[in-house]
Amino acid sequence: MKRQSQRGYPLALTVAGSDSGGGAGIQADLKTMQELGVFGTSALTAVTAQNSMGVHGVFPLAVEAVAAQMDSVLADMGADAVKTGMLFAPDIIRVVSEKLGQYGSKPVTVDPVMIAKGGAPLLQEEAVETMKVYLFPLAEVVTPNIPEACALLGLQEEDIRSEADMVEAGRALLRYGSRAVLIKGGHLPAGAAAGECVDVLVTGGEEPLMFRTPRLPTKHTHGTGCTLSSAIAAMRARGESLPDAVRGAKHFVTAAIAAAVPTGQGIGSLWHAAHREVPAGR
Repeated sequence: MKRQSQRGYPLALTVAGSDSGGGAGIQADLKTMQELGVFGTSALTAVTAQNSMGVHGVFPLAVEAVAAQMDSVLADMGADAVKTGMLFAPDIIRVVSEKLGQYGSKPVTVDPVMIAKGGAPLLQEEAVETMKVYLFPLAEVVTPNIPEACALLGLQEEDIRSEADMVEAGRALLRYGSRAVLIKGGHLPAGAAAGECVDVLVTGGEEPLMFRTPRLPTKHTHGTGCTLSSAIAAMRARGESLPDAVRGAKHFVTAAIAAAVPTGQGIGSLWHAAHREVPAGR
């Protein structure tokens, strides 16, 4: 289903959790979409109590509430692209997958949010298999970081230590049905990429694409994964190709990290307006 709002803006739907600290989740997604000229709509899956120090509580919504939000948006406004983030529980994953199939909303970017930066679980252990079986086949691209890729594949995090390992992991994840996998390299050992942050896009039957930006020396990276996946969805909603969307999203995130703000006593959040002010890397 592809429509546009009466003002002519593309529309993107984010299905994700709320971050009370404002740096990740639905809040980061909607900021990103707005900055990229896309009208963002949302379906909330859970409320989290969190700040720069970590996640202090996770309160999932009833599946009926998630389904009703998606019905309300997709039946009336449609979506030019969809992004999923924190889904938390198997029953939520199943209903989200059902609604995406019902409305045929494409392309879908799946960010398999599993663990918060502070270590708090954002996906129940029993939901991992549900995500692979129900949601991944609906995805144009799945965007795990290295710890998430390892968890999805049953590997140890130290099993992915190079760009070649990232490519191999991406190809292994393609078996679950998505058209593409983007392995994010922020957790790659510092010496493995010579001062760069490398993300690898793997698609079936094509050579992997490497996206490189400078590795920035900062701890203030809260919301990086949410921002990247929602930027990809926003750019796909604008009609850009997947490689161009990934490239643009990578530059957007790099600028936002470079201008990240220490919003509290812990890990600060990205500054989503920074792409207008800060060079985006290469």
